[in-house]
Amino acid sequence: MRSNYENKQGKSPLMIRIFLNGEMMNIGSAGIYIDKKLWSNSTSRMKGRSIDALNVNAQLDLLSSTLLGIFKKYEDDEELSLEKIKSDYLGKSSSLDTVMDIFDKYLEDLKSLIGTSKTQATFNKYAVARKHFSSFLKYKYGRNDIMPKELTYIVIHDFDVYLKTVLQLKANSATKTLKFFKTVIIFAQKSGKMTHDPFMNFRFQAEKVDRGFLTDEEIQCMMKKTFDIPRLEQVRDIFIFSCFSGLAYIDMVNLTEDNIVVLDGKKWIIVNRHKTNVPSNILLLDIPLMIIDKYKGKDNDGRLLPIISNQKMNAYLKEIADVCGIKKRLTCHLARHTFATMTLSKGVPIETVSKMLGHTNIKTTQIYARITNKKIESDMMVLATKLDKFNEIVDV
Repeated sequence: MRSNYENKQGKSPLMIRIFLNGEMMNIGSAGIYIDKKLWSNSTSRMKGRSIDALNVNAQLDLLSSTLLGIFKKYEDDEELSLEKIKSDYLGKSSSLDTVMDIFDKYLEDLKSLIGTSKTQATFNKYAVARKHFSSFLKYKYGRNDIMPKELTYIVIHDFDVYLKTVLQLKANSATKTLKFFKTVIIFAQKSGKMTHDPFMNFRFQAEKVDRGFLTDEEIQCMMKKTFDIPRLEQVRDIFIFSCFSGLAYIDMVNLTEDNIVVLDGKKWIIVNRHKTNVPSNILLLDIPLMIIDKYKGKDNDGRLLPIISNQKMNAYLKEIADVCGIKKRLTCHLARHTFATMTLSKGVPIETVSKMLGHTNIKTTQIYARITNKKIESDMMVLATKLDKFNEIVDV
């Protein structure tokens, strides 16, 4: 049954009615919107062979199959009623799980693993993905939940559009949300709650991002700057420490004397990255060593560096950028990008840089493998010295 209500696109929602022994009950919206002019009352399907019509009719076939399956399950039950079919369809029966039930189960398991194999940050990302999908269902279909069989390619497509238009997420943020959602769907498939893959023909669209970095001159400017305000000097030192070690903010927060190991007379930072638990081994250069010595013993909780909150760090870095005349947006993560770019542009093999950064996949490191003008100039000067012999025979 179609409703007289129309959304902003001029389409009407389809309403679900079920019949049993001459009685009728409304279940609610099917979560499907159609053009009334293309609807056939006689077949209860869309007319024509357009992509939209085929997609809608496929969803209706699945919906009918789901309801028929519920009826078949209870047809020998003397207490079979329209209310029982409705409750089972809406996911109130313990024998069926809805998509949001599955999502909640996944989040519950994630939460129990925080502090062992998972982090709070990971849990938060999946929780946000759930929030976005829930708000999408209400916005697009006027529903709080859907059954696994109803989760089709068109729903995933509409969710993608919703993220980019209604929520106005950037392409990469929308893609990350969809990838988190796909992980939950894979969990549902492995749990036997879903037999199809709604992501089968979906293509994730990621945009290349210039991650930014500081040049040697900009780093030198920051290092030479004298700050009258102690908090700015402290934040500058922590930022420079990351530029010459590649440690992420959270790993600098957790850095203690136990992470400093002496091998063959040289000091190394040996840590497992907080984000991925992957080992990160970094030879300490003179500059980060001097910063460690500068703040040694000044922190009562055993940490090597006096780290403040990430939010305050980034706020103070904005002040530092203004004072130093740096037009780039300084963040804690920009320092890590700077380390990656600086080491690669100065000839450190990408495999070595990947190991120091604690990346799980070298493809992640390749993002930083940009070639700076300074590197091109340096390489060409080396080439020039090797071509000197040709200059001797050139008649200018």
